[in-house]
Amino acid sequence: MTSATGPTHRRVGCVWWDDRVPDTQPAPGPVPLVVDTDPGIDDALALLLALASPEVDLRLVTTVHGNVDLAQTTENALRVLHLAGRSDVPVAVGARSSLAVPQARRAGHVHGAAGLGGVVLPPSPAAVDPRPAVVALAELLLSSERPVTVAAIGPLTNIALLLAVYPDAAARIGRLVVMGGSATRGGNVTAAAEFNVWADPEAAAVVFAAGLPTVLVGLDVTLPTVLTEAGIARFAAAGPVGAQAAAMLQQYLDHARTSYGTDGVVVHDALALTEAIVPGTLRTVPRDVVVDTGPGAGRGQTLVDRRTPSSSPTAVAVAEGVDSDAAVEFLVNRLERLAAQG
Repeated sequence: MTSATGPTHRRVGCVWWDDRVPDTQPAPGPVPLVVDTDPGIDDALALLLALASPEVDLRLVTTVHGNVDLAQTTENALRVLHLAGRSDVPVAVGARSSLAVPQARRAGHVHGAAGLGGVVLPPSPAAVDPRPAVVALAELLLSSERPVTVAAIGPLTNIALLLAVYPDAAARIGRLVVMGGSATRGGNVTAAAEFNVWADPEAAAVVFAAGLPTVLVGLDVTLPTVLTEAGIARFAAAGPVGAQAAAMLQQYLDHARTSYGTDGVVVHDALALTEAIVPGTLRTVPRDVVVDTGPGAGRGQTLVDRRTPSSSPTAVAVAEGVDSDAAVEFLVNRLERLAAQG
């Protein structure tokens, strides 16, 4: 993990390099990747980005409650994979509800009632994996010869359950990249809380205290990272996959103008996937992070101790710096290539 107090960092493209690591290291081949997700428009974009990136090998998608209900997030995941011609990627069904307190509301006003901005994708010929998500994830982690990156871009219920039921498997996670929380920007679902953490604060508290090699990609770096209409038009013109992705984003554009005052969409989950695909894209600092699990107005807030970098074994690498233009260009370029292949 990179640290503001460690060695000098320099940026190449959208990647922050740690000068301790030679640029000539041989590429070991695609990194095994799991995406834990609640599609959602931005989740769909993140899945397409993962499929467009040769640096990773998407081995499994696990679904969780969140933006819409579990049945719909699962159906959406299947259909997005099918859109990209990857119905072979297994989809395992995860947690239907939060660990302790039911999620108060979904995000249909942001993503549409069915989660994909009103776009109806063709149904997938694939069935869901017969294993529960936590079992499928544990079996992959225990059997993989290489460390697995897990990108958790929905509520953290599945990851907390993995820690509780299969701790030996959880300990084999190579990197856990979480889209969630906020250190300095407040919340986006309440004044204090970011949506994914707010949807299951108890799960987030368990995960952030577990000592896993975790990168927290929060609103501090996602809000400045805006995909404009010009960028959307580029992959929309590249082929049918790009056109469908652009169509999904139309409702998201309207929401972004109203909520953030931006002329484009904030690519929360795609930025987390970019960090999962190209480690070091974001400048991170090890911080102590706790979650407000109380019943009050602060419920779901991520309390990040920014006084000094942490040396605690449970420290989380909190993303604090991003080259937003480079990250957006990375996303647009990859989606253009994926669409052109289709």
